[in-house]
Amino acid sequence: MTVRQITVSSLKQLKNAVIGNPSAKLSLARDSAFIHLLVSCLNHPITPSTREPQGSQDDIRIEAVHVISSLAYGSETTLSSLLRANAHQEIVRALTNPHALNVPQLKAALARGLRVLASSMADVVGPSLGPMYTYTPEHRAEAKVALKFLFEYECLDVYLPLLEDSSPHTSLSIAQLIGASVRTDTHRTAIIEWLPPSERQKEIKNRRGWEKHDVVYQAANGKHGAWVLRHLIAMIQRKDIKTQEAALSALGALVMDNPSVANILTKTPLEATVPALNLILAHAKSRVTAVQLAASLCATHIIRAQGNHHPGRLDHTAVLSIIHVVNRILSSSSEQPQNQIKACYTLYSLVRDENDFCMEAVEHGVLANLASLVKSITPLENNCNWEIDEPESRVSLREAALKAIAAISLFDRVIKREVADTYDLMPIIQSCLTQKNVGVRCAACHCLRSLSRDTAVIRTNITDSGAGMALYQVFKKEDEDVRVTAASLATVCNLVNDFSPLRSVMLDDGLLPRLMQLFGTENQEIRVSVLWAIKNLLGKSVSRTKDLAMQHLGWPHLTELANDSDPEIQEQAFAILRNLTEDETGVSLVFESMGDDTLANCLSVGLDSPHELVTRETTYVLGHIANSSRSQQDLIFTHPHILDGMHNCLTDARPGTRVPLVGCLLTLLRTNPRRKRDLMEAGFVSTLRHLCERTGGSGPGGGISVSGSGSLAMSTSPVHQMHPSHLHHRQRHMICPENDKEAAVLAKQVLDLMDPSIIGEVL
Repeated sequence: MTVRQITVSSLKQLKNAVIGNPSAKLSLARDSAFIHLLVSCLNHPITPSTREPQGSQDDIRIEAVHVISSLAYGSETTLSSLLRANAHQEIVRALTNPHALNVPQLKAALARGLRVLASSMADVVGPSLGPMYTYTPEHRAEAKVALKFLFEYECLDVYLPLLEDSSPHTSLSIAQLIGASVRTDTHRTAIIEWLPPSERQKEIKNRRGWEKHDVVYQAANGKHGAWVLRHLIAMIQRKDIKTQEAALSALGALVMDNPSVANILTKTPLEATVPALNLILAHAKSRVTAVQLAASLCATHIIRAQGNHHPGRLDHTAVLSIIHVVNRILSSSSEQPQNQIKACYTLYSLVRDENDFCMEAVEHGVLANLASLVKSITPLENNCNWEIDEPESRVSLREAALKAIAAISLFDRVIKREVADTYDLMPIIQSCLTQKNVGVRCAACHCLRSLSRDTAVIRTNITDSGAGMALYQVFKKEDEDVRVTAASLATVCNLVNDFSPLRSVMLDDGLLPRLMQLFGTENQEIRVSVLWAIKNLLGKSVSRTKDLAMQHLGWPHLTELANDSDPEIQEQAFAILRNLTEDETGVSLVFESMGDDTLANCLSVGLDSPHELVTRETTYVLGHIANSSRSQQDLIFTHPHILDGMHNCLTDARPGTRVPLVGCLLTLLRTNPRRKRDLMEAGFVSTLRHLCERTGGSGPGGGISVSGSGSLAMSTSPVHQMHPSHLHHRQRHMICPENDKEAAVLAKQVLDLMDPSIIGEVL
């Protein structure tokens, strides 16, 4: 497409030509010279010709930014052409022009253009808030730099004040910009803490030099603080429906994973007589579906942010309000697909990694509605032509529904079996593994990953239906999208546990070579998952499997991984050692293959790690060694740094690590009494006595089973865990004497074996 002259009429024609026309947008984007000329018009419009009336310079600016906005909605190529012409910078620059701020139509057009660009860039950079798309690394890096520019303080000073602009179109665009483009904590903090320059100076003058007030303090103390939050809360109380929706979306973006802001919106009245959450939940009852959805998602982020900060303190009344909105939209046959997509992602955000919410959603019929919906839009016949003409909205809805099903069926066994048996979704999920859309394939893998966390479902539904091997073929596909590969690998981790009939089948079908191929990638999530799969493969495995696995992984490589700087890699390396040493044959294999000194050095590194999970796996390995022959037990005593490390862990570690560690000491004393003096000289007596005194007492047994041979059941069992990569939050640890009662029970037994008079009547 060639445009020789920029006039108002030619720009209008161009705008009409590219709107809704991807090929026209692509053709225009390839004309680099014109794109640069178009962008330059924002601040240096072409002087009107005397031969043809072209309108004012403002009209040219307005039409130019309309064309830019349309291009920003296009493909990777069209957005990239705008970024290379610095369209985002030129729009910000245009908004600093006092003349532009005095022309309502121009100002509104510029604000809208900035919103569209920011939203498109955020979709590229991620994290995604909806359907999955694929972008080149170069484009993502380019968009990341441009998006970062928009959240610099100098840029915020340009467009955030427009939230209180007298033109509703302008303030609407800025609220929409916040809702669509805020994706990270860094961006979130920048927006929340921003103040207009005049208030910024006033706030600095009113505090002492060393004080730095956070947003909670600012919101609770007068008008000078939380400026953006205040204006957004005021906007949700206006009559205009679009303004309400935009402000609710913006508040939701700012409160996501942000306990401080959630606390404000829940407890502090700002610009209203009641806290903002009350207003938001009232909007969830709006007659307008778009407002209901925006309010429900905003409330979801508030609830989840509070729950992450205060586990167990979740607002179930608000949860039921959200579930009601989601249910109504999912069950309506006349609802627009875009609204149903949003409802699915709202549900996903609500129930993700929260078992109680999953249960409540199922109890109120959400799973039944999801199952009905996904069945109605997913043909089962093996016809490759039906996907060709399928509307994009239907594909995105299928992806969203599957993702919600995966989240809701993550924890509870009954829910998993309802998915597999009651609603018979296994054929649907299996058919989606081979669909053209990458998001649908990935969501199907996530569903199988959730379902494969149940032994019965693996042994029957997943194996008998062929879905397990269908997923394995996706896993083996070398040209698959990396996100699908990661999701399928996480499922394979579950399918190679000892109770899975598919373990031997996959092992004979090239599992280990494929795992090692994937471990060679630079993707950290995939590398950790590969080690996770090997760990599970080794759990309760025969000698042949151990030998085969280590032929591919390599003993020198395992030593390197146990010393890796990445704690997740290190944790999995010690978990592999734990499963290798689960029996006497395995312990002998490790000693022969690694050598005493190398193994001792690895154990010392694990015990000295500042990361709790690494230390815990190391103590389990020591527990297995303690159950082996005396000559192998001697490794612990002939390398003083191991005993020192064990003593330090006993002092500093958390209960989850102390239990197997004290169990290791108990086993050592029961099987090798001659080492009692070594343990006493290493200082264990006083430390164990302090552990008993601190807990204040415990009944016998404490939930720990000790076998007749004196081995601690907890420390001898192999680790074969379901893959947790879908969990988005680490478990939170609370140090409490109550949690140490199990360790104290074992500690008393250890002390009794050393010298019964030492402990007396403490317990």
